[in-house]
Amino acid sequence: MDADERIQTQHPDGKQGVRIRRAYYEEMRRALLRVIPKDDEGIVFGDLSRLVEPILDRTRMPETASTQWYVVVVKQDLEARGIIEQVAGARPQRLRRC
Repeated sequence: MDADERIQTQHPDGKQGVRIRRAYYEEMRRALLRVIPKDDEGIVFGDLSRLVEPILDRTRMPETASTQWYVVVVKQDLEARGIIEQVAGARPQRLRRC
């Protein structure tokens, strides 16, 4: 994989996604899918950054990376692709794998 290869992310509301390095995307995707369960209850969105931080391979992420920013971008992409979904009616927002 080319170190500068980029991926165009998708947005669940049909808005324009952002282009990010594929390596960063893949690392965050892997971490998110490890912590987001398949069960009905799901996981609180606000907990994701804290939960993925210890399992991220920081050598695959930029030193100045904002974990929260990457969580949001990759979470939206996974929602748009139908890999994860928001738990209907849950407040605060909860997510689960489809």
